[in-house]
Amino acid sequence: MFELLAINIGFLEIRVLDVIDIFLVALLLFYLYKLLKGSIAFNIIIGLGLLYFVWYLVKALDMKMISTILGQFIGLGVLAFVILFQPEIRRFLLMLGKSRTFAKFGILKTYIKFKEVDYSKEIKQTSIAIINMSNTRTGALIVISGSSQLTFICNTGVAINADISAKLLESIFEKKAPLHDGALIISRNKILAAGCTLPLSDNQNLPKRIGTRHRAAVGISEKNDSMTFIVSEETGKISVSDNGKLEMAISLNQLNRRLKKAFSLSI
Repeated sequence: MFELLAINIGFLEIRVLDVIDIFLVALLLFYLYKLLKGSIAFNIIIGLGLLYFVWYLVKALDMKMISTILGQFIGLGVLAFVILFQPEIRRFLLMLGKSRTFAKFGILKTYIKFKEVDYSKEIKQTSIAIINMSNTRTGALIVISGSSQLTFICNTGVAINADISAKLLESIFEKKAPLHDGALIISRNKILAAGCTLPLSDNQNLPKRIGTRHRAAVGISEKNDSMTFIVSEETGKISVSDNGKLEMAISLNQLNRRLKKAFSLSI
């Protein structure tokens, strides 16, 4: 059927499948660029591209010694690619597989009926705590998990497994509290752990003035579908990190919208 849907332009025949193929490749390249932009991996890809160009050039000029050396390196192919870009490949596969990506296109919603959960109480308590800590300039780092409970991150801190309340959140991040320096992990309607260590982002496009707390928030959101809320100890401003992007100095309305979105991702 698709073979009949073709357009002849002189000697060139363009099928509908060719157009779909080009579109899918362009979409794949767009997501790869979006995923790698600003990271060290992007610079590595440029370096590999230059290396491949040099190898092709010296091979064409029949420079046997240098072409053999470069050919051995390039011959590693897929294995070298997987080793060099293991974190980025993991992030890319996670981006494809996580629930929010499919939800944008309504794929899962069409075939699967998810049970709606009311997190209005938890959203309100978390919002109150963040606003209060913002007013008192109490530094905070709150991670709300998505499809994963972040067990590997929780294991770096102290297990709590308590209901969400504003007073508990504020007490954990008090300046003299033993767990105030680490991150707090929320999953569904529970505080799972506090004092957790988060991976730092290597995104070179992040503002140079941000500290470790903000960079850690971006780092965890790069690796999964969690959303992280940050309260600056210096300014009291509220920021949020989602999908590897950092929004700084958000308003209270934006905070509540983001909290609703974060809790809605919990499965």
